[in-house]
Amino acid sequence: MTTLDLLLFVVLGCNTVWFAAGFQYFSFNPFAAAKLLVSRSQRDCPLFTTLAESGRFLGGMNAAFAALALLLLVNRHLFTEPRQWALFASVFALAHGSQFVLNVRVAGGTATGKAPLWPVLKGPMLFILVMDGVLMLANAAWAAMQLAQ
Repeated sequence: MTTLDLLLFVVLGCNTVWFAAGFQYFSFNPFAAAKLLVSRSQRDCPLFTTLAESGRFLGGMNAAFAALALLLLVNRHLFTEPRQWALFASVFALAHGSQFVLNVRVAGGTATGKAPLWPVLKGPMLFILVMDGVLMLANAAWAAMQLAQ
């Protein structure tokens, strides 16, 4: 196995695990996920249930990305062109990057012009922010390496 093959295996493996964890969390624990976003004082609001249940949609999107990453991981031999891998990695970078950028926007208060809507820079949300940032960069780097070949 070459260094590039090993890097591909690691990046796809990380994508698979991260998106599968997102699927599990948002689909099967939507109220716990919603509690990350809504302060205790606001959880008795009727919209809290709506927000929690809508998190299942995010779980579904994570399931699709996890399945894609896993299928690519176990079928690496089907794609032999570096540009093919760059395309896949770019899509994964965009998926992680959209979450990262939107959470940075919330953390900076630019979403409302006031205090952040949820605590992005502490606890589980900080972990999510960091992981999405790291995986965005890893996938973007992998795409760039493939295009450089």
